[in-house]
Amino acid sequence: MTRDEMAGRCSHPARTVPGGEADGGSGGLPPAGGTAAPPGVAIRPMCEADADEVLAIYQAGLDTGDAGFETTAPGWEAFSRGKLPGLSHVAADTATGRVLGWVAASPVSSRCVYAGVVEHSVYVHPGRRTHGIGRALLTAFIAAGEDAGVWTIQAGIFPENTASLRLHEALGFRTVGVRERLGRHHGVWRDVVLMERRSTVAGR
Repeated sequence: MTRDEMAGRCSHPARTVPGGEADGGSGGLPPAGGTAAPPGVAIRPMCEADADEVLAIYQAGLDTGDAGFETTAPGWEAFSRGKLPGLSHVAADTATGRVLGWVAASPVSSRCVYAGVVEHSVYVHPGRRTHGIGRALLTAFIAAGEDAGVWTIQAGIFPENTASLRLHEALGFRTVGVRERLGRHHGVWRDVVLMERRSTVAGR
């Protein structure tokens, strides 16, 4: 499958993220488009045709025990309900069209004062972690959010998920605090690290 055919799967163009490094890097607040997608990977909008692969990747993340409080991925209708379509993207293999990871966001509140505040999730196929896909997805998501006027992106991350904490910090997120014993997961109380990224472009 060519890149053009892959993009046509959802009638949206694939998005290539320009420039920059792969995984790793220092903290600070880099430009939203400052990280390249790995070779053979393109970022494009998520669509219903991606449902099976997106939900399988979600379930694989939940099975690690450190990705979220949920234990079972929902069906597509429940998953997509409340997601902001302009901020839901997948990373796809340009040769096969396979979904390798995804990022999506929901508004934190229906109140207009919080219109530019979202909470996001990013998941990568277990066989493609540490390949720069999460970084490319999150970078594209930040850029799309700023284009849409999002001024604050929030993330709730288990402290044991050190790879996610490092990735978010490298892309300009800061730790706001730790929500202690926020919920029970498999019978154990879990803390959640609250991180956020404040745009220097939107909401000024």
